[in-house]
Amino acid sequence: MTSQANVLMNDPNHAQQTNEQVIDLRKLIKPVMQSKWRIIAFALLITALTTFVVFSLTPIFKSTATLLIEAEQARAIKIEEVYGINSGQQEYYLTQFEIIKSRSIAERVFTDLDLMNHPSFEVKPSILSQVQQMLDFLPLGQNEAVSDAVKKQMMVDAFMEDINVSPVRKTQLVNVSYDSSDPELAARVANAIGDAYILSQLEAKMGMTNKANTWLGGRLEDLRLKLDSSEQKLEQFRTQNGLVDVEGVTALDAKELERLSDEITVARSNKTQAESFLAVVRKYGKSDISRLESLPEVTSHISIQNVKKEVVLVERKVAELKQVYGPKHPTMIGANAELKIVQENLRIQIGRLVQGIEDEAQSATQKLQSLEAQFNKSKGAFQNLSSVDTDYRRLLREVATNRQLFESFLSRQKETEVTGDFDSPVARFTDRAVMSLEPIKPKKKLIVVLAFVASLGLGIVLVLVFDSMNDTIKSTADVEQILAQRALGYIPKAPKKSAFEKINFAFFDPEQRLHAESVRSIRTSLSLLAIGEPLSVIEVTSSFPNEGKTAVSMNIAFAYSAMEKVLIIDADMRKPNMGMRFGLPSFQHGLANYLTGTDALAQCIVKDVKPNVDLMPAGAVPLNPLELLSSPKFAELLAELKGQYSKIIIDTPPVHAVSDALVMSAHCDAVVAVVKTGHTRTDAIKLTLAKLTQARGKVFGVVLNQFNTDEARQYYGQYGYYQAYGQDAADTDGKSA
Repeated sequence: MTSQANVLMNDPNHAQQTNEQVIDLRKLIKPVMQSKWRIIAFALLITALTTFVVFSLTPIFKSTATLLIEAEQARAIKIEEVYGINSGQQEYYLTQFEIIKSRSIAERVFTDLDLMNHPSFEVKPSILSQVQQMLDFLPLGQNEAVSDAVKKQMMVDAFMEDINVSPVRKTQLVNVSYDSSDPELAARVANAIGDAYILSQLEAKMGMTNKANTWLGGRLEDLRLKLDSSEQKLEQFRTQNGLVDVEGVTALDAKELERLSDEITVARSNKTQAESFLAVVRKYGKSDISRLESLPEVTSHISIQNVKKEVVLVERKVAELKQVYGPKHPTMIGANAELKIVQENLRIQIGRLVQGIEDEAQSATQKLQSLEAQFNKSKGAFQNLSSVDTDYRRLLREVATNRQLFESFLSRQKETEVTGDFDSPVARFTDRAVMSLEPIKPKKKLIVVLAFVASLGLGIVLVLVFDSMNDTIKSTADVEQILAQRALGYIPKAPKKSAFEKINFAFFDPEQRLHAESVRSIRTSLSLLAIGEPLSVIEVTSSFPNEGKTAVSMNIAFAYSAMEKVLIIDADMRKPNMGMRFGLPSFQHGLANYLTGTDALAQCIVKDVKPNVDLMPAGAVPLNPLELLSSPKFAELLAELKGQYSKIIIDTPPVHAVSDALVMSAHCDAVVAVVKTGHTRTDAIKLTLAKLTQARGKVFGVVLNQFNTDEARQYYGQYGYYQAYGQDAADTDGKSA
């Protein structure tokens, strides 16, 4: 883990991401603190307006009545089915809540309390109604009727908006509230809503009970007639068919049919067995005793089995005697005679068996026919009796159904008659509404406090939004961080209502020590940057007009004039104003005159406009200033002037206006870009610096002009060092004096 952390710390990409994710709170706090008085003023203004509005609002009072909705209502006899109530379900309570909030209840209370004429519900006539009253072609009566209906509907709508019905969680209680500017009216309405709800439910139930009585009474007579008719039909049916106990007779016939069916089955089985045996006998013939003797049907008969046993015994006896006696021995002859007798007896028994089976088959056939005939006869009788039973049962069901309906309706009618004049209310008051002593709204103190907090927060948000949208350069730190250039220094913003001449020559004003020290700081920065390199010609330019490049050029020249001879060249030949600032006439010869060859160099330079400071004005405005500055004569002029002056300050046109500054930058030892604080957009300044660099100009840095030191001193203490030092020096001079 430690090695991984070290790798991440040594990774430059990771360090860069970490730095990008860190939020600089000072950047957020700085614009807020700079605009704190504006934010506070905005918050106080909004709070004052809110206070005025809040205290002009009408106070609203609220009164609440509490109702208990009965789940099990006391009744003499329960008839919930008639009214359709199922109080055991949650939907019942929800339904009651909606009934309390219904328009019918609201209209009833509105009418009962005559709220249409109450002062709280006075509706001022709208512009549309006033116009309608002015229309003469509309029938007056119809117009008034429509107006009254619409007026009442609007009043009821407004009345319903102030009604609040809120159930108490996990209870059968419900709070009915009403908001009004009249505390007494609020209590009356809350109680009236509860009374109207209870009364409407009682009326609805009584109406339903009366309706049920009327309907049940009409149906009872019809049901009585139907019951009498069905009973008469049943009695006539019994008389016509001579029925006493239909169910007993039907049961006997069913048993008889069941017995006959069983006997027919047995007879049919016996007949089938006999016929199958006779079929075998016919196949082999009655004379073939040996074959018949081998049949299972024959061998299984008891008489045949007894005879065969005798035959087997005699055959065994004959076989034994053969071994002792000869064929003609009397004993042997007697044994053979006995064997023949036994064999003949076997044939006789088989013949009798066959004959008996034939007789049995005939008997089984006759019996089956007899049983089938008897079954068919009983079946027909049973079918006739079943049809009678079916009709009988149908008549019985009709009588039972009519009797049940008649008794049910009769019982229900008796219930409704008994409960018609007795029913408990669906709800009752647990607490009636009382007049409120304190209004519930508006909460004036809370609203005022919230308005102040909200407006304060809104002011802060607006400041942060505008600051985030402001991409201008506002401090020397922005110059270094955003423009990636050296901040050479700043020129303080002149006091308000200062004279133009006093602004131009503030460097020499003893009361503006901070201004002078700021300019000297710019001179020092330029000198330090040029150590080891020549610094004779300094170009001063800007991105756009009115950024103060001319004033900066003059101040840099004044700063250097304390140590060496300085020349100021006004190279802005399109809109020259340097000569005017020094009080020179507009026809004064200058740079344009020299480059065109109309005047000599000595005639184009004004000596000692300030101590140790000379000035070369722009001269007459030429038609082709860019061509004049691009000519070799301009370079020759600079070379000649370098021999006469230690410092040459050139005031050039803005970069984005014309290309004059770009052409001259290659002939200068240093280029100073002037930026108006909080005014010039960052992208424009970057483009200016890029153009100067592309033109091979040596950009030394940026000077912030019209810098507000009073605002910056709260966050950047170094901006107050010069003033504090100068003030101390002034105090010291005063004490020594």
